[in-house]
Amino acid sequence: MFHHSSKLQYPVRVEKPDPEFAMLLQQAIGGVEGEIRVAMQYFFQAMGARGDARIKDLLISTATEELAHIEMLGHAVALNLEGAPVSYQEASAKDPVVNAILGGMNPRHVLSSGLSAMPVNANGVPFDMSHIYASGNIAADMLANVTAEATGRVLATRLYNMTEDKGMKDFLSFLIARDTMHQQQWLAVIEDMGD
Repeated sequence: MFHHSSKLQYPVRVEKPDPEFAMLLQQAIGGVEGEIRVAMQYFFQAMGARGDARIKDLLISTATEELAHIEMLGHAVALNLEGAPVSYQEASAKDPVVNAILGGMNPRHVLSSGLSAMPVNANGVPFDMSHIYASGNIAADMLANVTAEATGRVLATRLYNMTEDKGMKDFLSFLIARDTMHQQQWLAVIEDMGD
């Protein structure tokens, strides 16, 4: 059973809406290194966890926190889409490199989700669960989790370096810190198991 609080785990602020950055943030939601992946990975690992009940509980608790990260990222996407002036989008599209790579905002943010986040990556490809690793072997799963958190941290760091928005940098700093903590947590489980 889950309990939802109407308060975000960490405040999310955007000083200047940026629809291109909203599209990039989608990678942290539905990309292979994103929050949907780790939430589902930890849930499925917990379902197969036998033995030490503390590990199963830790997996479920962390999966639940990852759902909160999805919620915060969804809020960040919406804030970056809402109120973004068309002139900003047009100015960005004038840069041939930016236009070729990003092509402005994802049209599905307007057409399919009404300026909201979606369970997709930065290219608009739906998350398909193909990168969920739950082997039934706790040690192997913990190693997969260490890697998942490391790649999530790399992505959050790249996003951090792609924005000048102070609110987004603050929020991404929080996600980077949580990824680091979760990685250390999974390493501690491995150490507790006798390496």
